[in-house]
Amino acid sequence: MKEKIAILIPAYNEEANIQKVIKKCLPFKLDLIIVDDGSTDKTLEKVKTFKEITVLSHSQNQGKGKSLQTGLNFILKKGYQGVITLDADNQHEVKEVPHFLKEIKRDKADLIIGSRFHNTQGMPFIRLATNLFTSWVISRIIGKRVEDVQSGFRYLSRRTIKNIKLETNDFETEPEMVLKASLLNYKIKNIPIKTIYHQENESQVNKFLDTIKFFRLVFRGLLWKKKLAGY
Repeated sequence: MKEKIAILIPAYNEEANIQKVIKKCLPFKLDLIIVDDGSTDKTLEKVKTFKEITVLSHSQNQGKGKSLQTGLNFILKKGYQGVITLDADNQHEVKEVPHFLKEIKRDKADLIIGSRFHNTQGMPFIRLATNLFTSWVISRIIGKRVEDVQSGFRYLSRRTIKNIKLETNDFETEPEMVLKASLLNYKIKNIPIKTIYHQENESQVNKFLDTIKFFRLVFRGLLWKKKLAGY
């Protein structure tokens, strides 16, 4: 039986990019779910011009992680076998979606992460350094190499969505997925992706607050690991 896979895109104040990303996704004939995270610009208005997609929305901004949780709960409720997530800022090469579909069919991994580190040309130095560091820290905790824990371009199987029980609400949610999937001994796969950086795109990451949130996640991850080990 053919697996029912959807594409999930969390979006916040992406009026300049969201329609481009949606148009790139439509040719794959996969159900497309957009979660608008309380945008204050015209993101929601632009999304609603597409009648063939599902739109979920928050009345106020709650964070990227919370948007992912809203979308993933919908995925479970509607009986999908898995979901491909990608970002709304047009920095992912959407035409690489078939690479994920091929890998899903071939390898049956629980979590497939698109790694930007096979081609870092154009990636701002601070973002490269931060992503390398966070990936190294998470990989040390779980005892296996995950190349790009912050990548928003990834696939989650149904059992991963159902069992990881997310507890974070912002940009630390994607590393949390990796931590918990690994602690459950789920199969994690890295595949190379290309990422496009636009100079006009302003990162929504708060360098100070999100760094604190990441280290808080690291501490909690160590506690989760000890708990599973029986300490």
